[in-house]
This record gives sequence, structure tokens and C-alpha cells, in this order.
Amino acid sequence: MASAFIRGLYSSIFRRTSTFTVAVIGAAFVAEAAIDSGTDAVWDYLNKDRQWKDIRSLYIEKAEE
Repeated sequence: MASAFIRGLYSSIFRRTSTFTVAVIGAAFVAEAAIDSGTDAVWDYLNKDRQWKDIRSLYIEKAEE
């Protein structure tokens, strides 16, 4: 089973340099977006109620209608 997967992976991605390059660049973009979202989530969790987006309503009064 694993060898069939490896053969399929080789024939679809690793066989041609251009396809491999596109796959690496695409994986880099996906990994960058995932890491960026993950670190933002951790940062927001650790700094809850200390960021401007969390305390803005305390300092800016709503416009009276």
C-alpha cells in the first residue's frame, strides 16, 4: 500500500522538476499562512484584554444618534 502511494507521489509530483518546484512553492505559501494564523491565535489568546481591539469600547464613545 505504501509503495503504491510512493509511486503515485513520484509520478505526479517528483518526476518533473517544474512540477516539484510548483509543489514546493505552493506548500510554502500554505505553510506560511498556517503558521501566521496559528501564531496570531496564540498571541491573541495570551494578550486577551490587553490589545486595542479588545479595549477600544472603553475609550471610544459611541456616536449618539
